Amino acid sequence: MYFNQRYQSGESLTVEGLRALLKRAKIPRAAKLNLAATLSQSAPYVDTIGKEGNRFLWSITNSGEAYVRELLELPANDIEIENDVSSLEVLISTISDKDVCDYLSEAVKCLQVNALRACIVFLWSGAVKKIRDDVFSCGVNNVNPAIAKFDPKAKPVKKVDDLVLVKESTLILASQELGLFDKNQRSVLEDCLNLRNKCGHPGKYKIGPKKASSFIEDLVGVVFE
Repeated sequence: MYFNQRYQSGESLTVEGLRALLKRAKIPRAAKLNLAATLSQSAPYVDTIGKEGNRFLWSITNSGEAYVRELLELPANDIEIENDVSSLEVLISTISDKDVCDYLSEAVKCLQVNALRACIVFLWSGAVKKIRDDVFSCGVNNVNPAIAKFDPKAKPVKKVDDLVLVKESTLILASQELGLFDKNQRSVLEDCLNLRNKCGHPGKYKIGPKKASSFIEDLVGVVFE
């Protein structure tokens, strides 16, 4: 109910509507849950706001929102995250590449539940997919010398999937060599890669909303605009 109200502009749900969302989220035994009884016993976190035919419409209350945010350890003030979600959703609507859209959509889902490290990893994956495509579009006769300049042992690229074997740090340098990015943009991408590695590898590093927002702004600005 929190997700429906906050991110899908849904003001209320019937029991059947809530059950459909639970099934969509692949919640086990969603079809058999006694949701009507659960909702009736969940005051002050939910309340009825009217009826749709003979079915009650349920809405999460302010207390309910606060309770969910506490359970998920979401920050009390997340205006930056809300703005980032909105900007990424707009960006996704302009991208035709399904793989890139899928990565960015996963990043948005992670961002919405404060899974910031996962958000960074998915967003970087989408950006790298686009960079590989842009690099390959320069032609293998240009791509292979650019890669070899920074990694002489790299295998020759014959198809776009071969770029998966190229180190991402090398890919960034080759992209600059091919004229896709300038020196400053390359430096920004290297910083983004470093942050992605901190978030993607096991460790104690935790990222905050401001750092995540800065990463999103930098990566989107360099790769997608």
